Amino acid sequence: MQTHLRGRDMITTQEWAKDELDTVIDVAFDLKRRRALGEPHALLRDKVLAMLFFFASTRTRASFEAGMAQLGGHAMFIDSAVTQIGHGDTWKEIGEILGRYNDGVAVRHVDWGVGARYIRAVAEASRVPVLNMQCDMYHPFQALADLLTIIEAKGDPSKLTVNMSYAYAASYQKPMSVPHSVILLLTRYGANVRLTRPPEMRLAPDITAQAEENARKARGGFEVVEDFEEGMKGADVVYAKAWGPMLAASDLDESARISAKYEDWVVDARRMEIADEGAVYMHPLPADRDIEVADEVIDGRWSRVFDQAENRLHAQKAVMALTM
Repeated sequence: MQTHLRGRDMITTQEWAKDELDTVIDVAFDLKRRRALGEPHALLRDKVLAMLFFFASTRTRASFEAGMAQLGGHAMFIDSAVTQIGHGDTWKEIGEILGRYNDGVAVRHVDWGVGARYIRAVAEASRVPVLNMQCDMYHPFQALADLLTIIEAKGDPSKLTVNMSYAYAASYQKPMSVPHSVILLLTRYGANVRLTRPPEMRLAPDITAQAEENARKARGGFEVVEDFEEGMKGADVVYAKAWGPMLAASDLDESARISAKYEDWVVDARRMEIADEGAVYMHPLPADRDIEVADEVIDGRWSRVFDQAENRLHAQKAVMALTM
């Protein structure tokens, strides 16, 4: 266990050592147990987390606010649209000023090509920890919650095949941050990670290269599959969600045309039967029901989506308690 994490940023799990991530997992399970038992754990009494949102949220805002309250502190919600960001407040002002008012700064900014750079710039200017609530490249707290869920549902990740798969959605060009963070974290834990996606839905090359290197070091596996049902075969975990063809499309119309080619990439009961007999289905939510995934799956015996959502709370509390 590592005990010197005070002041650390959490922008991507890649920047944390494996034993530091092990500490987060240990603390998250402990805080989950303490909440279940009704044990007070006000580890951040009188501390304040500023939460700056450039993008709408349900689970992220609710879980961070609840987590800070349960830790004895307060979470300050800031909608970027009602700030002076449009009138001169740059990343410099945000990092410097919010860092002086608060004990931590959390930011959600998913604009492609902008989000991660903005969060890193805020972290450079801030004197307190900066937490990435999701950007265009990374969603570290979702991946940590996913790891907690997989351990609870299936045990040691190093013994599992995890199918991180694209699934069709008609809603909008969703960020690649979830698949990026999932393949980065689970390869650190020795899982056999299978990335299933159409050719146009490739992820950032530097991210897949890091996942390959993680797998080599952890003696796990990393492979890319371009057939939806082939990716399902024998998987212990089916994690299927939509993301946009950011590296293949130049505009939203082209993105929609590409996505429409894969309307049959939907997780239904027949597809889940191709996976391992004890397989579980995961999704970070919100899901496009009966488009990305059939109701019989997301509401059925395979689903762990609400466990994932709950574990956002515990993973985030662990990182906040350790860093703030």
